[in-house]
Amino acid sequence: MFIFNSSIGKKFIQAVSGAFLIIFMLLHSTINFFSVIDSFTGKFGAVAADEALFSKGDGLFKLGCDFMSTPVIDIMVPILALGFVVHILYGCWLTWKNIQARGGWKRYEVPSKAATDSWSSKNMLVLGIVIIGAIFFHLTHFWAKMQLPEMFGIGTFENNPYLLLEATFGKWWILAIYLVWFVALWMHMVHGFWSMFQTVGWNGKTWFKRVKVIGVIVASLICLMLTATAVNAFVQANFIA
Repeated sequence: MFIFNSSIGKKFIQAVSGAFLIIFMLLHSTINFFSVIDSFTGKFGAVAADEALFSKGDGLFKLGCDFMSTPVIDIMVPILALGFVVHILYGCWLTWKNIQARGGWKRYEVPSKAATDSWSSKNMLVLGIVIIGAIFFHLTHFWAKMQLPEMFGIGTFENNPYLLLEATFGKWWILAIYLVWFVALWMHMVHGFWSMFQTVGWNGKTWFKRVKVIGVIVASLICLMLTATAVNAFVQANFIA
């Protein structure tokens, strides 16, 4: 089948799976950022400390987490997992084929009108490995303590996401690891965004420049919201009574 056997087809699958993951990251980072908004409205500490308020669903972040626990999201979890697997496997496969085509290991290079001499474009595999490791690290902190017990009855369920944020990001070294992850994620998404549109043919002089700018904006927005969430939780845990 052409889409699975040709290099263009494989790149198309990589582009589609990447687009799906960017959309998920935008949703995920937005819901997490609700906790920052709750801090400014006085809801973060109040809802975290008062079980009655928490049970009533007070706080934007609590409502967002409730949404992530709906049956629709439960159905999307295995699809998301499949998307990650496909994106990772095809990324590794394409990198390996590029290495073979060049007759040996060289830096990741992509012939295009973009800045191919940028570090991220030549090291997408390295960035991908860092991101994969951080994802598993992230899953042990949140998914394993919320969705996993709720969906499969494995582990201890943490009902209060505010307390979970504080318990995780309250440790400076965990915060530092996440900040490194966010930087790698930003670099990966910036390159992946324009590469995705190039794959589907949006590489004209006018639109390609616009796509690159949009990619920087989207990646920056996602990573800034994630960073704000982590730093805010650290502040809440260590400096606000």
